[in-house]
Amino acid sequence: MNRRKFLKWSGIGAIATLVGGFAARGAMAANKYYSGPVSDHFDGTYFFNPGGEEPRGGLDLLRWKLGGNNIAWPDSFPSPFPQAVPETRVSGDRLTVTMVGHAAMLIQVAGLNILTDPVWDDRASPVRFAGPKRVNPPGIRIGDLPPIDVVLVTHNHYDHMDLETLWVLQGRDKPHFVTPLGNDALVRSRIEDAKITVMDWGGREDIGPGIVLHCEPCHHWSARGVGDRRMALWAAFVFETPAGKIYHIGDTGFHQGINYRAAREKHGAFRLANLPFGAYEPRWFMQAQHQNPDEAVEGMLLCDAAFVAGHHWGTFDLTDEGIEEPLAALHAALDARRISRDRFRPMRPGEVFEVPTISV
Repeated sequence: MNRRKFLKWSGIGAIATLVGGFAARGAMAANKYYSGPVSDHFDGTYFFNPGGEEPRGGLDLLRWKLGGNNIAWPDSFPSPFPQAVPETRVSGDRLTVTMVGHAAMLIQVAGLNILTDPVWDDRASPVRFAGPKRVNPPGIRIGDLPPIDVVLVTHNHYDHMDLETLWVLQGRDKPHFVTPLGNDALVRSRIEDAKITVMDWGGREDIGPGIVLHCEPCHHWSARGVGDRRMALWAAFVFETPAGKIYHIGDTGFHQGINYRAAREKHGAFRLANLPFGAYEPRWFMQAQHQNPDEAVEGMLLCDAAFVAGHHWGTFDLTDEGIEEPLAALHAALDARRISRDRFRPMRPGEVFEVPTISV
């Protein structure tokens, strides 16, 4: 077995927590992160997707990994953009998104600097020696970040929650962390004095002058290891800002477009949606948790987003598709619907998207 394949298989525990997991639901299990009332998406121990699907288990994970359909990624996939040095602040009707990599993005709007799912580590893994390794450096050096006001952590998978990066940001800026129910316990395990707002689906929080953050459903799940599957909540978020509304999703299955329609009905049209469109093969395993490019384009239409910053591709090798397949599939989906490719931007590390203004 060559070294690359060995590292991929020796990191199967890391991949399991990201996309499959071995943890079985225990009849007497106790939730180690959250204790709260039963709701339409929490049964007293586990969170769940109403009318949705649970993540697949260990046998299906092995079936997938033994299927032999993985398309190897290159060891390096450099971005065509140099590492960015963002402005300190943007104001007025300006809205910019700078890509760090995978789901880590810097959103600058109305004088506020927001980081989503920041991961600067070399691996999206519980261990340093194995697991998915990034194939391009972060699009912003952490020392070149502007002062960070808000850090949004959408859920606890290792490609979205990197506790070491959060610890560095705390020492650097002492930002306001915002995350769904239960994830605060994980953040505090590394940063005891963190300022954290914990949100449930349907919640709202004022996070800056004229900026309101709404916590909304998405179809996903959570786990950091064996025995904690679905014990912390996952979520999408909507920003109401003076420069327009932003819909941010870190990870989601398409779920028949239910959550996209609900977001449009509740919040109206969006100037920008940050949507994942990679890590989606094989569909029989990934469909419930990761939408593909065609579904992402359909989601764009259902939520009525004028522009999309596309993410969750080209940095960490998590699934079977080749590294550039999401880009080709995205262009095909846009062209089939006669949507300008300029409206859905597949972000690369270091890329800066100055989102056009829209008429209201």
